[in-house]
Parts: sequence; structure tokens; C-alpha cells
Amino acid sequence: MLVLFETAAGYAFFKLLDEKKLSKTENLYNDFQSPEGANQIVKLKHFEKFSDTTQALAATAAAVDGKLNKILKKALKKVFKETQDELLIADAKLGNAIKDKFSVSCISNNSVQELLRCIRSQAESLLSGLPQKEMAAMALGLAHSLSRYKLKFSPDKVDLMIVQAISLLDELDKELNNYIMRCREWYGWHFPELGKLLTDNVVFVKVIKLIGTRENTTSTDLSDILPEDLEEKVKEAAELSMGTEISEDDILNIQKLCDQVLEISNYRGQLYEYLKSRMMAIAPNVTILLGELVGARLISHAGSMLNLAKQPASTVQILGAEKALFRALKTHKDTPKYGLIYSSSLIASASVRNKGRISRSLAAKTALACRFDALSDSADANPELGVEHRAKLETRLRMLEEGNLRKISGTAKAKAKFEKYQVKKEVLHYSAANDVTVPNQKRKHEDVKPDIEELAVESVAETPPKKKKKIKQEIEVQDIKEEVEFTELAAEENEKNLKKKKKKRQNEDVTETLIQTADAEDLCEEEAPIEKQKKKKKKSLHQDK
Repeated sequence: MLVLFETAAGYAFFKLLDEKKLSKTENLYNDFQSPEGANQIVKLKHFEKFSDTTQALAATAAAVDGKLNKILKKALKKVFKETQDELLIADAKLGNAIKDKFSVSCISNNSVQELLRCIRSQAESLLSGLPQKEMAAMALGLAHSLSRYKLKFSPDKVDLMIVQAISLLDELDKELNNYIMRCREWYGWHFPELGKLLTDNVVFVKVIKLIGTRENTTSTDLSDILPEDLEEKVKEAAELSMGTEISEDDILNIQKLCDQVLEISNYRGQLYEYLKSRMMAIAPNVTILLGELVGARLISHAGSMLNLAKQPASTVQILGAEKALFRALKTHKDTPKYGLIYSSSLIASASVRNKGRISRSLAAKTALACRFDALSDSADANPELGVEHRAKLETRLRMLEEGNLRKISGTAKAKAKFEKYQVKKEVLHYSAANDVTVPNQKRKHEDVKPDIEELAVESVAETPPKKKKKIKQEIEVQDIKEEVEFTELAAEENEKNLKKKKKKRQNEDVTETLIQTADAEDLCEEEAPIEKQKKKKKKSLHQDK
């Protein structure tokens, strides 16, 4: 029997000297405790060495998939020319492939696995000519190569570069803003009108670097930087400027600061182009949906492209707004609708009432695009999915803005009807004449009765007399008469109620007058004895005198 032993250095074929040992593998490790004992059981027959790590990786990848590679075919042909013995092999799938190709019986069971473990323990002594250091180096290189192969590793798809680039870009923006603000304030003491005329920071810095002090403005040519109209305004403002005078040392330091601003702005442009190319290589679909900066910030916030692909759409939607989310949960208020994706062009172009809807749809499409970009092969990474999703989102946004919902996806058979969700523009007005109120003037009963009877007579006269419908007409006339009587009774009751109310009001007025007269009499009666007492006191006083 032959034994196929796979190593990082190549394929080794051993001859099993004692076949009985295969049936008794319980104490087989005792025989392999020493190199002499191992040489008595197995003997090396042929060794096919790999030329480099690439060849070793190809052979190992084929073995993992259970396929025959060119190196193994070549080695098997050399071995099977001499003998057609049974082959002991570790992988059953690979054994079936060898059996189909060379029509040789292959055995793979627990006894074979135990034998291969014992051979591995004494591989250094059995494989003569291969030092231990070389075997360890080849095993380490093959392990790294195999891990890269399994993870579909490509140096072009390293998302760490995106994380570092977007972080550096944000820091450069902050530094540029600080430098330009300092430059405007510094030079504003000398020429304050220039900062109001030139809003572009780079143009402002270039003009300062060219003219120096404002006295040189009229003699310098600014046509390469500014248009003619703006150049004339700058020169006029320089003649009438209210700024203070500064020395040449101050101007030199300001110009050095301008040089720093220009260098940083140029490097910032190069870094943006680099980030743009990296994003198109690593996440083309996310770039088309969100843009380079927003997509890179999402990847940086998540930590890596794979971490972002693991997140659901609801998390992608509010990624970057964690503080607002937890604050809303704590205070029992509305949670945020968007995070970092708020800066994307689709949400920016939407109206206020549609921003939440389009952000939810954009987050769902972004989650799909992230998974496609992170988990697909580099050869399959194309922006077709992102283009298709962006077109659907743009049509949905257009329909939301217009107020119509149509069929967006091809799954629905019929177009969605917006009538169920759209508020109708027709407004029904209620007429105030239908309110039942008490009229100011009395209505005569004689005016009501003839009108209803005339209507009944006219309706009867208009219908042509027919024998079959006489009974119906009589019933209708009776109904009309009953309605007339009911209205008469209601009018009479209203009149009675009005008369009763008038009587009550008259009685109340009479009682009020009686009460007032009685009160007046009482007052008079009370005043009379008081006057009598006063008179008596006066008489008594006269008598005393």
C-alpha cells in the first residue's frame, strides 16, 4: 500500500511496510515514538517538491476543493508506473478524483487518519533532505497565502486606506479654515476692503501673495487671477482703503502664511483625487449612491467595509447620530431620521417633508450596495447595481415631489393607485340656511298649506294616469297630506310656546314692579319714626332753655 502525505514543501509518497499495523491503530503511536520505529513501518518512495509558494498555493487550493492539480497528476503518474497498489489518502473527495482518473482504489478512514498523524510527528526524520527551518518557513508562507486566497484578498481592496484618507481630509479642512481665517484677519488690518470683494479663499491668498502691500495694487497685473471687472474694483478699493500701514516684515510673514495655505490646498486636492479613485476601486456602488465623501465617512465610522456590510439598513440610516438617538430614547422624543447620509445629494435635493422617506429608501439601497461591494469578487465589482438603484431612487424622489406614485419595481403587476392616499381637493361647504332657528317673524299657516298641496297636485297632474299606478299615487297624496298636517301641528305648538313665554315675561315684569314699590314703602315707613324722634329732641331742648 502507498500513503499520500501532503506537506507545505510538496507531496510525499510512503510505502507501508507492515499492512497489519493499519488494522491495529490503537497503539500505533508507540511505534512512531522514535525515528527508527517509524522507518520500520513506512518508507519514503517518492517526493514531489513545490518550486515556489505560488505553486504550493495552487496545489493546496485544489486539494481543498477536492480536485487534482497538475503537480499531483505528474507525481501520481511517476508512482503508478512502477506499482498499482492501493492508495491511502486523507481526503475522500480527492481520493474519488484520483480513482476516476487513474482507476486506482483509494482508502480514507479513521485508521488512515491515525497513520498520517503518526507520520506527521516524525516528518523531519522520514523526509530526509529537508531541514526543519525550511519546512517551517514554507509552512508559514503557505498559511499566509492560503488565508489571503480564502478571504479573496487584494491589495487594491484595502479599506484601511480609505479610513486614513478621509480622516486626514477632514483634518486638512479644519487646518485650512483656521489658516485662512487667520490670514484674513491679519491682512484685514491693512486692506479690509479686499476680504469683502474676494470671497474665494484661494483667490484671496493668491492676490495677497502678488500685491503685498495695497500701494502695489495699481502697478500689479491681476488679470491672470481676477476678471477685469473685479480687478478694477480691487484697484479702486486700494486707493480709498481705510486700513492701517504695516511694515515689510509683516507682509513677508503674511505671504509665508499664504504659501502654506496654497500648499495645503494643493495637497488637499491631490488627496481628494486619491480618495475618489480608492472609493471607486473598493466600493463603486456605494460611491455612486452616496458620493465619495459620504461613503468614505460611513466606512470610517463603521471601522471597515466588512463591518458596514454587516449592519442593517436601519443602522446605516442613523449611523453618525448615536448621541441624538440615545438622547431621544432617554427623553422619550422622536428619534433622528438620518445620520451621515444626510449630506448625500439625494437627500439634499429632497423637500423637508420627503427627506425622511428618501433617507429610509437610500439606507436600504446602501446596505445592499455595501454587501455587494464587500463580499463580491474583485472581477465582479462593477457599478451597475449602484447605477440601477440610484435611478430608482431618483424616480421615487421625483414621484414623491410631484405627488404621484407609480410602479417603480418590476415585481408589481398593476400601477399603484394614489387615490387612496391622496387628499381630495374638493371642499364641501355647509350652507348656514340649513340650520333650524326660530324665525324673527311669524309664519302664517295659510302660506304653508297651499304650497305643499299645490306641489302634491302638480306632481299628481304631471304623472299620466295609469290604472296600475293609481294606488301608488293615492298613497303618495296621503303621505303629503300627513306631512302638511304634521307641519301645521308643529307650527301651532311653536305659537303656543311663544305665547306662554310672553306671559311669563309679563308676569315677571309685574312682580318686579311690585317688589320695587314694596321696598320704597318700607323705606318711607322706616324714615317716618326717625323724623318724629328728631322733632321730640328739638322740643325738649327748647324747653330746657
